Amino acid sequence: MKKKKNEVEKAYKNLDFLNSTDARAIRILSEFIEPKSRFQKHDIIDTIVFFGSARIKSLRESKAELNKLRKIKSTKSKKHIADIKHAEKMVEMAHYYEDAVELSKRLTKWSMNLPVNEKRFIVCSGGGPGIMEAANKGAKLAGGNSIGLNISIPFEQFVNKYVKPDLAFEFHYFFMRKFWFTYLAKALIVFPGGFGTLDEMMEVITLMQTDKIKKEMKVIVYDENYWKQIINMDKLVEFGTISRKDFKLFDFCNSVDEMFEKITTHFQKHYLNGQK
Repeated sequence: MKKKKNEVEKAYKNLDFLNSTDARAIRILSEFIEPKSRFQKHDIIDTIVFFGSARIKSLRESKAELNKLRKIKSTKSKKHIADIKHAEKMVEMAHYYEDAVELSKRLTKWSMNLPVNEKRFIVCSGGGPGIMEAANKGAKLAGGNSIGLNISIPFEQFVNKYVKPDLAFEFHYFFMRKFWFTYLAKALIVFPGGFGTLDEMMEVITLMQTDKIKKEMKVIVYDENYWKQIINMDKLVEFGTISRKDFKLFDFCNSVDEMFEKITTHFQKHYLNGQK
């Protein structure tokens, strides 16, 4: 259909306006309403959120990269030696990827066998590589679906291949992405990670500490040895910046079996048996 002479563009079709500073509130609202609509369409009631490093790779991929570096004959330069040491560390860290796959797979199988009509306790990740990919991969291996809440950033982040398009989301605003991580979550699993993981974990724990999150949220921090080297929680208590009782806001776990048991027991107690 041809555009009529002198026809003026409707505001909601004006891309220059929609991408302008004046329309920021509309863009923010879109990142609230569009995901909400899709979650309702797919009958998704709640989620299990996986946080963790985007840089941790599978054992197979990590070993392949290490072997590739070791085959380089040319040099023993400082950079090459540093690259090999880094690759060796990545092989060591790869067990976190494999553990995330296994946990997601077991939780997805468990949730798929619940006698309910809605889709309960769906695995949700940031949609990118690393631990996020591992979580989505585990759900797919179990024969289930999972959610990927991706964020547009200059590096690292892309929607991994284990997330179906209808449950893949692309966010511009970190705070709206965090909202959807938190709003549907009944459990949060924190694997080893960097700045992003620390940011997400601490924000959720702060919301629980200040009673902004009132639901029964289970937060499990995986691998006590790793995290106690990163954050000295005992020193925070010693310096009086948190209370000893704040330790009750989260649990440490050191095995997939332990995590699976704590999460499913929490759900049975607080969200199943006739409870929401």
